[in-house]
Amino acid sequence: MQFTSFEFLIFLPIVVAVNFIIPRKFKYIWLFITSLCFFATVDAKSTAVLIGVILITYFLGRAIEGAKDNPGKKKYLLMLSMVLTVGFLLYVRFVEFLASRMKDVTPDAPPSVLFFSTVGISFYMLKAISYLVDIYREDLVAEKNFVKYALYISFFPQITSGPIERAKNLLPQFAYPVSVDFDRLRDGLLQILWGYFLKLVLADRMGIFVKEIFDGGYLQPGTITFIGTLFYTFEIYCDFGGYSHMAIGIARILGIDSMSNFDSPYLAQSIPEFWRRWHISLSSFLKDYVYIPLGGNRKGKGRKYLNILIVFAISGIWHGAGLTFIIWGLLHGVYQVVGYILKPVRDKLVDIFKVNRNAFSHQALRTIITFLLVNFAWVFFRAFSVERAMGIIAKSFEFTPWVLTDGTLFSYGLNEANMLLIVAGLALLVIVDVLNYKGVVVREKILSQGIWLRWAIVIAAILVILVCGIWGPGYDASSFIYEQF
Repeated sequence: MQFTSFEFLIFLPIVVAVNFIIPRKFKYIWLFITSLCFFATVDAKSTAVLIGVILITYFLGRAIEGAKDNPGKKKYLLMLSMVLTVGFLLYVRFVEFLASRMKDVTPDAPPSVLFFSTVGISFYMLKAISYLVDIYREDLVAEKNFVKYALYISFFPQITSGPIERAKNLLPQFAYPVSVDFDRLRDGLLQILWGYFLKLVLADRMGIFVKEIFDGGYLQPGTITFIGTLFYTFEIYCDFGGYSHMAIGIARILGIDSMSNFDSPYLAQSIPEFWRRWHISLSSFLKDYVYIPLGGNRKGKGRKYLNILIVFAISGIWHGAGLTFIIWGLLHGVYQVVGYILKPVRDKLVDIFKVNRNAFSHQALRTIITFLLVNFAWVFFRAFSVERAMGIIAKSFEFTPWVLTDGTLFSYGLNEANMLLIVAGLALLVIVDVLNYKGVVVREKILSQGIWLRWAIVIAAILVILVCGIWGPGYDASSFIYEQF
């Protein structure tokens, strides 16, 4: 069962209705039961691993707090915690890497040689790690109620693809969740609808074209290949951003506030700004629990640059075991290091040519350059091998504009009507992101309108999702991109 499945559309109203009538002090029990049921339907074999992680980290958290008057023992327990949690995550990635190498050599090899299933482990394991470190730092008191802690790890809107929420935010809300009134319900449902639109209408439609380009041969014209890379850049945003909007909206109608995970990332004017706006929960985790402990920018420029490269290499490994993911992560690290090194040169050129950094043209140029750098790196993220990624990049530099007018564009899984729908949908996405970038929350604007206009917008959104969403035989509604990480 996934957010986009028919079963979930039955499951969610039942969960919300029962949650609404249960007394506040017992809501966490209901949410824990439903979270386990949800996860078991996603992948029953992964449930044993999830429960094992919950049990081990719960008792480790209690033990670390119990040793606060014994610094040596406390440090030893933290090291043990990191060996068990980080070590297990690295073990999973290493085995997956071996499996991918075996697949390259022997095409008939199984996709994984793990003896267990690990759906969602990259997300809930980071929640457990942040919880244990916060207890060690004495920024958090260990949760005594086992069910509340188990709910923190397994909370079903976040279990498979985040956001990677902090215990300091979630645990107090489980103890006393907010009452769900009509306004909160409307706001949450609007955000869920926006998530469905991004996923079903845009991401899955662009995914058809992207698959033809990335998984096919090298026969497509250069401009078609470049469009395929652009489509993937937007596909992964609409897919993961759509999931995050659904997860946050679902949590909201259950009385729980989650952190934002995306903030108009493709309007960023630099790579550091992009990472402050893309997958915010992961970026903040890496900053707080990897970059700063490594020394951050406190130990000189050379150490700062090395720390950046280490953080983004870890980000690549977190996403996947293949070499392509590591290259993707290191590319983002290199972008930032080069940007910092060249900053004095750029500042000097700005002074020489009297460039107004607040001018629209300058900001637009910076946004375009940042977007193209991100788009280039996404090719490695999507391609099944380094060789394939390099081939796609080389091909995309071949300029063949006639394919836009001779009908070739419509030979890769999408006809003219579907292409026009993608263009219209992306235009809407850009408008919403620009407004969000300027501090305008579109949901609030919609909810402030008259009842007839509000209902017209909601009904139109539902109809577009139902009519234009990718449904039907052969379509896998569970295929969120980030669920594989």
